[in-house]
Amino acid sequence: MDELGLDIQLKTLPESPGVYQFFDAEEKILYVGKAINLKKRVSSYFTKTHQNGKTRVMVRKIRSLRHIVVPTESDALLLENNLIKEHQPRYNVLLRDDKTYPWLCIKNERFPRIFPTRKRINDGSEYFGPYTQMRTVRALLDLIKSVYPLRTCNYDLSEEKIQAGKYKVCLEYHLGNCMGPCEGLQDEAAYQRQVDDIRDIIKGNFRTSLHYFRNRMNHLASEMQFEAAQLMKEKIEVLENYQVKSTVVHPKISDVDVFSIVSDPTHAYVNYMQISHGLIVRSHTLEIRKKLQESDEDLLALAIVDLRERFESDCQEVYLPFAVPLPADIKIRVPKMGDKRKIVELSERNARFFRQERFKQIKITDPDRHTARLMEQMKRDLRLSEEPRHIECFDNSNIQGSHPVAACVVFRDGRPSRKEYRHYNIKTVTGPDDFASMAEVVHRRYRRLLDEGESLPQLVVIDGGKGQLSAALESLERLGLRGRVAIIGIAKRLEEIYFPQDPIPLYLDKKSESLRIVQQLRNEAHRFGIAFHRKKRSKAAINSALENIEGIGTKTAQQLLRKFKSVRRIRESTLEELSAVVGPSKARKVYESLRE
Repeated sequence: MDELGLDIQLKTLPESPGVYQFFDAEEKILYVGKAINLKKRVSSYFTKTHQNGKTRVMVRKIRSLRHIVVPTESDALLLENNLIKEHQPRYNVLLRDDKTYPWLCIKNERFPRIFPTRKRINDGSEYFGPYTQMRTVRALLDLIKSVYPLRTCNYDLSEEKIQAGKYKVCLEYHLGNCMGPCEGLQDEAAYQRQVDDIRDIIKGNFRTSLHYFRNRMNHLASEMQFEAAQLMKEKIEVLENYQVKSTVVHPKISDVDVFSIVSDPTHAYVNYMQISHGLIVRSHTLEIRKKLQESDEDLLALAIVDLRERFESDCQEVYLPFAVPLPADIKIRVPKMGDKRKIVELSERNARFFRQERFKQIKITDPDRHTARLMEQMKRDLRLSEEPRHIECFDNSNIQGSHPVAACVVFRDGRPSRKEYRHYNIKTVTGPDDFASMAEVVHRRYRRLLDEGESLPQLVVIDGGKGQLSAALESLERLGLRGRVAIIGIAKRLEEIYFPQDPIPLYLDKKSESLRIVQQLRNEAHRFGIAFHRKKRSKAAINSALENIEGIGTKTAQQLLRKFKSVRRIRESTLEELSAVVGPSKARKVYESLRE
């Protein structure tokens, strides 16, 4: 369809909820989206200036569009989810997951077996799950086997075959792990009662099993069958121990889905937890790669529909950090306090931990992606116009104005570039004046970079508060670099970030990666400056020790130090060795004075 046709379509779109699809010149689907108002949402693609490059590229490719009107926004969400899965458009986030998750199966047979499987067969068997990890399934099976003796063989235990004596008990029976239904030693009703209890445990309801075992224990104790009563007590302890480990919320909270989202510029992480009888019976975090700077609301809504469908959840209530449009049959709750709020916070914590783990993995497996993400994060956190790939940090060092020096450290792509570190002797400042010293060293640094045609940093960090920042800013203004180079100051006491002309400091999250990089810059500049300052003071002290000898000046002291490297070695040298460097007259003065 030509551009005139597209223009006419835009003008005639309805102002109703619905789903829209963009197509390119080859009629390939580019993007699927939902909208409360189709006309406003679709028109915005062609009237706004998009900051995201991918969005601009996609808009240039659009040659036609189609739309589907639906009654409500929640209907649009469901339809959008289905169309994305069916067509997998290039510019949509992909929610498919090709993992085959494990299930717990209660087999449809006489004396049912219970076992893990990754395949679901429509044979009437019951399947519980899916679970996100096989270790969760194994933990449940270990619990079940420690409490209930169940058969593990795959015999056909029909009544006719058992009565005919076709089977014999195996080792599991002699070990006490099976009650021998294959020889008719356990009746079907008792076995089925165990299966019913197991079904409740899998769903998170321990009440029935605990009640039965307590009654049984008390009855056996009253009958003086203390060994059997002790066995019941051990089963109760196993169940209670598992329940305590699993209970993190109020036990009355049941049949609830909990969702939360944590995102950065390129990815979002949606955590899903299912609560049953106060227990977390399922937890899974979905990583979503953003394509067109999608909002957290849109991504969370898509993920909720996908995860509930994938894990076959039929919970009628969901807890969320904020409201999103969902199908009308789901009750949305946004808790503000209490146990329900703590559940949402727990979900958010799981999402953050998953995100941190992914960052650590990416740092090892894909360092370029890690660097790009880190630079984008710093750009956003520090309000920069471009990514700070090249950062320089300055720090002064002196003791009451003596031996004043300064250090400049350089980071590239968030990592130290030590070959580019520079230290400076302060030349134009007398006394302890940090502001003037900072102004001098910043001016000298960038005067030289300009004269030599070197690249300028995207960010300059000044170790200090408003005073040091203002002094550095004056030097940049004199060089005509104001506005060309971003500059900030960091004050040590509260880790405050100061911006030029802004009296209110910025406080970054203490765990922020952006703050961590700025702190690393500041600490590295401080370390480098202190090391140079100590070296200078040490050298001055050594020179002073030699120059205090009558008749020995600076030149003679430097000659001796160049040859012998230290005062100790000069003291240990013979008179002949000293004479060879400074002559016999001065050598005797040094020799006798140092030995005194």
